[in-house]
Amino acid sequence: MNITIALAGNPNSGKTTLFNELTGANQFVGNWPGVTVEKKEGKLKGDISSVNIIDLPGIYSLSPYSLEEIVARNYLLDQRPDAVINIVDGTNLERNLYLTTQLAEIGIPMVIAVNMIDIIRKNGDKIDIEKLSEELGFPVYEISALKGISTKEVADHAVRMAKKRKKAMPKHSFKGSVEHAIAHIEEVALHSMPEEQQRWFAIKLFERDEKVYDQLSISPELRKHIETDIKNCEDEMDDDSESIITSSRYDYITSIINSVYSKKIKTEYLYRTR
Repeated sequence: MNITIALAGNPNSGKTTLFNELTGANQFVGNWPGVTVEKKEGKLKGDISSVNIIDLPGIYSLSPYSLEEIVARNYLLDQRPDAVINIVDGTNLERNLYLTTQLAEIGIPMVIAVNMIDIIRKNGDKIDIEKLSEELGFPVYEISALKGISTKEVADHAVRMAKKRKKAMPKHSFKGSVEHAIAHIEEVALHSMPEEQQRWFAIKLFERDEKVYDQLSISPELRKHIETDIKNCEDEMDDDSESIITSSRYDYITSIINSVYSKKIKTEYLYRTR
């Protein structure tokens, strides 16, 4: 059984370091078809089965704002790897978890690897990994890609999830009217699509993502129908649809960080405030 696992994360999150750690010398570097963006793929070292590891370009989101984002999102949506390992820089959770919330919606089994845990511990900070896993709805590991801490465990978990082929569904939901609009878009435009894929496409249609409208060949009549739902939300929330989604994601991320991240209180600060 051939298994493909994609590594996804922000630039400088330690993704390529993890790729090198997991594949060793069993890797190939080329370009993605038709573009100059570097493509790295390799075999999981020490594994008797055939597990392919794909190092996706470093990206901040799945919006088509850069060539790297287009390449990564097209691969995830079109090729649909068996599992995703999302590498998150634990020293910058807010920025990194934005991509996590989007990856959670594409319906592919995912393991989250909170990287640079050695630095976090050195600073005296703590992340409640069990709580983070509960909040996101996906398994979470603390790792150090550079030092090889728990990297094998993350890969093994991703392989197990890939073999089970369990459908992945996100826990995060948007505000009432937005969630209602997304559900309606799924119903009228995406009902023939596999259930685990519908949500991501519905959110992108809500955001007026032109590439998705073109990809799905949405008719002018159906688009007008969807536009009514979008406009009603925009009027109610006094903002444009893309900003509504972005703000909701960051509200969700902030609430998560507040509940899982504990910073060490500096002794000198305590002394000065007495």
